[in-house]
Amino acid sequence: MPPAFPTTTSTEPLWPTLRRFLPYLWPRDAPALRLRIVGAMLLVVCSKLVQVFGAAYTLKYAVDRLATGERAGVWIIVGLVAAYALSRFLGNLFDNARNAVFERVGQDAARRLSADVFRHLHRLSLRFHLERRTGAVTKVVERGTKSIDTMLYFLLFNIAPTILELVLVLGIFASSFGWWLVAATLVMVAVYIVFTRKVTDWRNALRVRMNDLDTGAVAHAVDSLLNFETVKYFGAEGREARRYDQAVTAYTDAAVRNENSLAWLNIGQSLITNVMLAGAMAAVAYGWSTGRFSAGDVVFVSTLLAQLFRPLDLLGMVYRTIRQGAIDMAAMFDLLDTGAEIQDAVHAKPLAVSAGHVRFENVRFGYEGERGILDGVDLDVPGGRTLAVVGSSGAGKSTLGRLLFRFYDVDSGRITIDGQDVRDVTQASLRAAIGIVPQDTVLFNDTIGYNIAYGREDASDADIREAARGAAIAPFIEAQADGYETRVGERGLKLSGGEKQRVAIARTLLKNPPVLILDEATSALDSRTEAAILDTLERIERGRTTIVIAHRLSTVVHADEIVVLDAGRVAERGTHAQLLAHNGLYADMWARQQAEREEPVALAAE
Repeated sequence: MPPAFPTTTSTEPLWPTLRRFLPYLWPRDAPALRLRIVGAMLLVVCSKLVQVFGAAYTLKYAVDRLATGERAGVWIIVGLVAAYALSRFLGNLFDNARNAVFERVGQDAARRLSADVFRHLHRLSLRFHLERRTGAVTKVVERGTKSIDTMLYFLLFNIAPTILELVLVLGIFASSFGWWLVAATLVMVAVYIVFTRKVTDWRNALRVRMNDLDTGAVAHAVDSLLNFETVKYFGAEGREARRYDQAVTAYTDAAVRNENSLAWLNIGQSLITNVMLAGAMAAVAYGWSTGRFSAGDVVFVSTLLAQLFRPLDLLGMVYRTIRQGAIDMAAMFDLLDTGAEIQDAVHAKPLAVSAGHVRFENVRFGYEGERGILDGVDLDVPGGRTLAVVGSSGAGKSTLGRLLFRFYDVDSGRITIDGQDVRDVTQASLRAAIGIVPQDTVLFNDTIGYNIAYGREDASDADIREAARGAAIAPFIEAQADGYETRVGERGLKLSGGEKQRVAIARTLLKNPPVLILDEATSALDSRTEAAILDTLERIERGRTTIVIAHRLSTVVHADEIVVLDAGRVAERGTHAQLLAHNGLYADMWARQQAEREEPVALAAE
């Protein structure tokens, strides 16, 4: 069985993920975005220069003049205080201007990556989507996309400015106070970084567990809500609620442990920085008492260290965010790295359809290596003819349609359209030439008009209405208050089975493909609705190569040829009359189905 949800990658190295992320930060085809990044970095430099040299020095000189007690220079002191306030304002101004300049870069990077992932998900095989829960996949993409803007912000506007500020502060300390203060500052920073990294790595394991439980809870909730009808059929509301509560309880416990670990991290960081601040100020104060330093120097050191501690205090959060962002992005990059099972051949050319002649030549296929579905199937459908495929459940009927659409590749043999192997043509051209009315019609949660227009992107309103008339659903649509703007609900649940089938027929008519697959298109309908839709289906079959996959034999008596599949092999073939005369599997199925239809009539007569 597939995993309930994809687990978060916890061992993905940080730097490889960041290197892979850099093209989204510095896009080659967007010079305007690169210019914005350069402008934002210049504003970062201006902000740090103003804060370190402007704010710290003006405050130092103001305190030194106050310490002399000379009242004659009061206006100089006022000017220094005003310059100090101006420096703080300019620093804030540069920071906010930097954010405004950079915002489009972050949003564009998120757009590019999320669009890449979305396109790739649609390129992946049907097997991938059958094995992964949609809710879990979307959660991975959501977390990975959200991490982009945050990682960009912290990488450029916290780590880089902190390094710049540290260099400037160390230079001032070396020239004004001596190497002892430089060494003490470096030791403090090193201890702080080592402590933060070790504790954060420990917290990451807790965070990974929390994310996995969160993903599992969301995946279960989405799966349960998508199948709410089944839940109600079996009266399983309480069971589903208990399962969801168990999942949320596990997530809650993990979240509590995660937050408690954050408290310990913050306490340790605060202890390291405040010990350094107290020691440095005490040393400078002692130097003031011996005449080496001025009163302003005590404030000067305090101001520089306080300014340095602010980004350092955030450094723990920044490291956690970047590390977690790398984990979230790694999970999304894992999706990007998932290879497409079905790919166009290097020499693939567009499919050229003339007659629409479809052939299955000795086709063997199995979804799993050990379990075969089709075993040497040969089918020949001349252009414009109708072939019906019947058989018991699990005989491989619907698999034929999936192989023709090339959702999977055959294990051996080949499938051709007008002599062209479907593996040698582009998937886009192949699928453009085939239409399908599926057994279970799933509609987009949009309008009826949108769902019909999905058959052809450039369809006009007149084309949509013509297709609706061809599918005999136009009277129903026009009777609705909103007409073609009527919403169909999640998966089309506001429409009946027959109405959904007619919408599927209409969009197939709009597509106007030369090859048509009808996959159990009436199996879920009542007899009256089935008869009405059969008339519509027989009309759209005319002039097209049609493969009808059916369980009810009454729906295929008109076919030019009927093939009976049994255990993945062609057991019988011929017209309806020929197969009845053969008195084999088909005749037996026909007799049983006729008896089933006559039994309700007999009971009603009694």
